Amino acid sequence: MVNRNIKNMVENIKYFLLDMDGTLYIGDSLIGDMKTTLSEIRRAGKKIIYLTNNSSKSVDRYVEKLTRLGLFDRRDEVYSSGVATIEYLKEFYPGKSVYLLGTNALKAEFSKNGIALIEEKPDICVLSYDTELTYEKLCKFTTYIQKGSHYIATHPDVTCPAPDKFVPDVGSFIEMIKAATGLLPSLIIGKPYDTMGKNLMRKYNAERDRFLMAGDRLYTDIKFGNNCGFCSCLVLSGESSEDDINENSAKPDFILKDFNEIVKYL
Repeated sequence: MVNRNIKNMVENIKYFLLDMDGTLYIGDSLIGDMKTTLSEIRRAGKKIIYLTNNSSKSVDRYVEKLTRLGLFDRRDEVYSSGVATIEYLKEFYPGKSVYLLGTNALKAEFSKNGIALIEEKPDICVLSYDTELTYEKLCKFTTYIQKGSHYIATHPDVTCPAPDKFVPDVGSFIEMIKAATGLLPSLIIGKPYDTMGKNLMRKYNAERDRFLMAGDRLYTDIKFGNNCGFCSCLVLSGESSEDDINENSAKPDFILKDFNEIVKYL
């Protein structure tokens, strides 16, 4: 039996913000018939926006993987914390110079979008998920923020999901930098904070109730939805279980066994 409350909520949604790993696929394996599910969402007149905190990869890399898995359509969009940081800098700090602790792929993305990247005396320091991190780069970063450069981080994830590895992410870098300097970012862009959501509302000139955030993590995906005032859907195909909800302040509007169940509410 279809829950009418959920159906009414979903029918009003225009923008589907989708987490990827654990929600649409695990590794390179799709969760159920996800190709058909996403096609049905598009057929219903909804826009799909793939939302990720991972700022180490370019948008093109994500498009490449989604295309290889048969999930990407030219009407879709990939929106990362790196892209959101670029948009934030362009809107609130136009013309300011930036020292980016990040991968070459992200540096290329920043430069392509007109952000002035420099190696000396930057106005702003941006901390991202740098899988090419060196001690020299880290020392530059800590020196500049101690001397007064504005300090922003792309997202707060402590670890990045990886098979058979424990991989430190930006949240771990934040703690290391805090131990060395006593300083924390003045702003963190990615989920669960609401900057990405505000950016998207401005970009599409849409109200909060037109967005749905779907994902498998309560403390990032669902909390992001809550913080932005978006509708939120927890899927049980990844990290979280229903039992976790009782122990977490983030609360989804509804729960699905996996995201393929969304088609009955379109």
